[in-house]
Amino acid sequence: MLILSRNKGQKIMINDNIVLSVIEVNGDQVRIGIEAPANVTIYREEIYEAIKQQNQNAVEFTENISNILQTIIPRKKK
Repeated sequence: MLILSRNKGQKIMINDNIVLSVIEVNGDQVRIGIEAPANVTIYREEIYEAIKQQNQNAVEFTENISNILQTIIPRKKK
């Protein structure tokens, strides 16, 4: 992990197309601005984790439904 110290108004560059700007520092809270291309998705960590969990739940649900349908619907004989 790279750890950098920045003051209000200073920026961090990631590659040539992402800029993190320190907007405000208030006690232990920091406001950060992010400039990135439209194709780059940006989430707060807790939102990202919730999305991952929902996707995993959807996969498990789909697998469960598939298993249930296979036991209910008889397979066609060749």
